[in-house]
Amino acid sequence: MNIYVGNLSPDVTEEDLRQAFEAFGQITSVAVIKDKFSGESRGFGFVEMPAKSEAQSSIKSLNGKELKGRSLSVNEARPRSGGSPGGSRGGRRPAGGRRGGGRYS
Repeated sequence: MNIYVGNLSPDVTEEDLRQAFEAFGQITSVAVIKDKFSGESRGFGFVEMPAKSEAQSSIKSLNGKELKGRSLSVNEARPRSGGSPGGSRGGRRPAGGRRGGGRYS
């Protein structure tokens, strides 16, 4: 189960999240989302746990708990809504390159 963790302090690392969630069971992956230009935390992350019961227990226990000075917002991650699966380019073809066309005589 993929878990969304919001309202993260800029000081929270992936290791901090791993330690907080490990008390509830096995963890598959942990990611703190960072701004692609500045490299700073965007204030949220994801924790993936293979056992749904352990994941639900962690959500129930950690939602509203404080971590490094901020109350966490923890819930089941939902798929992204709106937009296109191709990202901000909106499914357009890649910039540059040949676009086909006529022949040279």
